[in-house]
Amino acid sequence: MGVLKIGIPKGSLEQATIELFAKSGWQIKLVSRNYFPEVDDPELSCFICRPQEMSRYVESGMLDAGITGKDWTMENDSDIEVVADLIYSKVSKKPTRWVVAVSGDSDIRKVEDLEGKTIATELVNVTRRFFAERNVSVNIVFSWGATEAKAVSGLADAIVEVTETEATIRAHGLRIIHEMMQSNTQLIANKDALDDNWKREKIDNISMLLQGALRADRIVGLKMNVPLGMLDKVIEMLPSVTAPTVAKLYKQDWFSVETVISEHQVRDLVPKLKKAGAEGIVEYTLNKVI
Repeated sequence: MGVLKIGIPKGSLEQATIELFAKSGWQIKLVSRNYFPEVDDPELSCFICRPQEMSRYVESGMLDAGITGKDWTMENDSDIEVVADLIYSKVSKKPTRWVVAVSGDSDIRKVEDLEGKTIATELVNVTRRFFAERNVSVNIVFSWGATEAKAVSGLADAIVEVTETEATIRAHGLRIIHEMMQSNTQLIANKDALDDNWKREKIDNISMLLQGALRADRIVGLKMNVPLGMLDKVIEMLPSVTAPTVAKLYKQDWFSVETVISEHQVRDLVPKLKKAGAEGIVEYTLNKVI
């Protein structure tokens, strides 16, 4: 029996990733002070590591696959294969943004104003390429953390930092002058691993189920009974991924109608369906949409 070695990102994405795997069918159990969590799949071996290092381990073959950010794959210029974009995060479930920010009272208004200035960031290589492409000469220093404070204290003229909601940026009195790039979580794989038929199939199956779980987020199933005379009217009201499923009830002039819709549509749609003659309306959650 083969075993696929897969990396789980440590830090802010760790819990969200474990929850996503659980929704996809894999139970990953963290063991205190252990970087090798238990997983209920004998064909999987999990390793916890920092997303900043993930693509290096995958590229080297120490891991067959892993989950990390597009930003860190770009930062490391890693020669890996991106299997799937998995857009989720700890807060907004949207792509994160790397931004150039300065102190709120700074005279700097645009990227070109940073000529000759010092910029602190953890994303050094991507930032260096960004400014080189714009022919803006800057001094880029690596930040080990608390990057926002460096702009406030004057240790740097600007920072390049990741944000989801901008809350931390605003809390430090900083002002964004440019969005440098967007990033999202990705499932990446070692190229040699993908040449192995068994590993490729395992990776592809994991990718399919993870993406299915993400598609199901904030989507619900809706089913109801509808009399024959109101069927066309109700069908016209229903948004759906595909055409709704309609089945005739046994020895009745009624039909069972089932569809999949966005969660936010339910509150407005259900009263309209009820008014149109639908009965026994049931809303249910989904784990995956494949």
